[in-house]
Amino acid sequence: MSNPFENISPKGSILSFGELLLRICPDAGGEWLNDNQLPFFVGGAELNVATALALWCLPSAYFTAVPDNALSDQILNYLQQKKIDTTPVFKHGDRIGLYYLTRGKDIKNNALIYDRANSAFAALKTGQVNWDTVLEGVSWFHFSAICPAISQDAADVCAEVLEAAAARNITISVDLNYRARLWQYGKLPVDIMPALVKYADLIMGNIWAAERMLGIAVEEEVTESGQKSIYLKEAQKSSQGVMKQFPKCKAVANTFRFDAGEGITYYTALYDGDKLHASQQYDTDKVVDKVGSGDCFMAGLIYGLYNNLSPLDTLEFATSAAYQKLFIEGDATNKTVEEITKAIKL
Repeated sequence: MSNPFENISPKGSILSFGELLLRICPDAGGEWLNDNQLPFFVGGAELNVATALALWCLPSAYFTAVPDNALSDQILNYLQQKKIDTTPVFKHGDRIGLYYLTRGKDIKNNALIYDRANSAFAALKTGQVNWDTVLEGVSWFHFSAICPAISQDAADVCAEVLEAAAARNITISVDLNYRARLWQYGKLPVDIMPALVKYADLIMGNIWAAERMLGIAVEEEVTESGQKSIYLKEAQKSSQGVMKQFPKCKAVANTFRFDAGEGITYYTALYDGDKLHASQQYDTDKVVDKVGSGDCFMAGLIYGLYNNLSPLDTLEFATSAAYQKLFIEGDATNKTVEEITKAIKL
């Protein structure tokens, strides 16, 4: 089947929407206290996508909210140097969100501490932003399930901008990122996400995220099987369920990343409405940084579909990009299209 997104026209900018975060990285032994040094990275799931797309020479723009101060200006200038269009950024509020993650740990690990309350992004309200201005010239809009996890206000702002983007016939993608520690305002993901995902043309996550956020059930014996063939079969079933529930959706991507000690097994799938495409499997005994791998996969999907690659070529590029990110310290990839393409497993 040809690229289900081949009719994107005109090829305008790709706008990533989400909260900019500073990741603070203490070491596990506490040496940062003696060294008086605390490493950090500029990130956030959606910014990681925007950074990759800009590196890969696509017209990448970014919407977030930051306070109007010199620190914000320094960070935005840093993003502009990476060829990210920060014109859409909204300035208000008092602070930038932070999170602390012990070096070498995964964001699902208990070494994660969020410090995002009352951030400029969390303080956004509906009616504040002129979305007609923000969405001018945009042909692709990307968001993740992290934003509506922050608060009811953030979820309402997501709904507001998605409605505006859909009214403009902008292609919309969503990453079903699940962050249990963020869903603390009395709503479950399944209470919020279906009303947002209904706008999406491309949905990325995994079978368990689709269950938790969209109500697409996964049988217990599937989870317990541990077998690739069963997981891929369930990916097709889950994807078909997603597309039935959300008829605007043109493609569903699933990632499978399994930790084994210090190593990882990684493979992915993309369902285009006709066929389930499965990637090659990648295995490694050692990982440098797990943060941002899924964001890199999401960026790879957007890159391939925006450039009218076939579903399988898109999937293989995205999978290679995500796998390579595991060996890069920081939130976003630094690998070029040529490097990622050369690293695709045949």
